[in-house]
Formats: sequence, structure tokens, C-alpha cells
Amino acid sequence: MQATRRQVLIAALCAVSSSAANAAAQLVQTPYKAPMKVVFEFYLDDPATLSNALFWVRSVFNTVQASPYDFSPEDVQAVVVLHGTEIAATVIRNQDRYREAVERMRYYAQMGVKFKVCGQAAHDFGYTPADFLDFIEIVPNAMTELIYWQQQGYALIIPRILIKRESTEQIR
Repeated sequence: MQATRRQVLIAALCAVSSSAANAAAQLVQTPYKAPMKVVFEFYLDDPATLSNALFWVRSVFNTVQASPYDFSPEDVQAVVVLHGTEIAATVIRNQDRYREAVERMRYYAQMGVKFKVCGQAAHDFGYTPADFLDFIEIVPNAMTELIYWQQQGYALIIPRILIKRESTEQIR
């Protein structure tokens, strides 16, 4: 009798496993609510990767501005705190060198995204407030700034910029 129960249980588990293996993933629409409040921490080891980090900002905006959410730009309250080598891309004399990133930051700033550079990092790089582009705000310290925005209810996102060594086709 014990063997029969075991055989029935194994057969039932196999049937469930086999039907689950053939099932497709389900697309869900998480019920996002406005306002969406997010603070991004950029601490990059190469200013050339700033454009890659800005894709994370774009991803948030593109998702919630599309259907079924249809958020307006004002429905997303975003702050970007920069305190790594990427701050070199936010100074006037480097704007041609990092043109793509500067244009994207300017575009997001026009949508209401705040770009805040760590004053201590700026000092370490030898920059003064006059060195920075007009949409940049200098804050005393990146760490305290991140704490402040999280205390205001902003979700923290820290982009990870990885080097893709294989094409999407190779990975598939």
C-alpha cells in the first residue's frame, strides 16, 4: 500500500512539473502610482560610462510614461547625485568631450530631474561652482544628500555599469 501511495504522489508531481515546464511567462502590470520618487547614485570609475548610467534614468521615465501608466514628466520626481569621475562630464570645459551625456542630462533637467554634484568630490577634482554647467547644483556631500532624499521617501537606485563581452545573440 505504501508503494502505491508513493507511485501516485510521484505521478502527480511529474504531471505538475511537466505542465509547468510548458507554461509561458505571465506579463503583469504592476500598479505604479504617482508620484514616483527616485534618487539615483552615480559613482562611476570612468566618465565615459555616464551615458550608460543615464539609461537607468531613461528606463524609469519610459516605463511609467507609456501605457497603461501614462505618467506625465511631473509625476516622476527624480534626483541624480554624482560623486565619482563622471563629475568631469558636468563641467563646462568638458561638455564637447561628453556631448552625448551632457545633452541627455540637459534634456532630463528640462523634464525636472535634478542633477546634484558632491561638493567634496568637486573640491577634490579642483573644480569651483563656476566650472559647472548651468543645470548642475553643488551639494555639500553625496552621502548626506543620499540620506536626505531617502528620508524624503525617495527610492535609491544605484546603476551598475558592466562591460558586455558577448552580443545578445551569443548570450541567447
